[in-house]
Amino acid sequence: MSYRTYLWFSGSIFGIVAALHVVRLINGWPFQLGPWSLPVAASWVGVAAAAGLCLWAFRLSARA
Repeated sequence: MSYRTYLWFSGSIFGIVAALHVVRLINGWPFQLGPWSLPVAASWVGVAAAAGLCLWAFRLSARA
């Protein structure tokens, strides 16, 4: 796998994760793992982080 393909693939994965965080925010889906629960508002951090990594990967793949 080339560097450009890797960046394109990882950027796509981060884009999907960001989209899922947005869908969770819109629908108010709960997230619970055992006794631990993540508030819906925490998805704002997930959107920002995943979208930032997505854009970064796509910018780097365009330069490669």
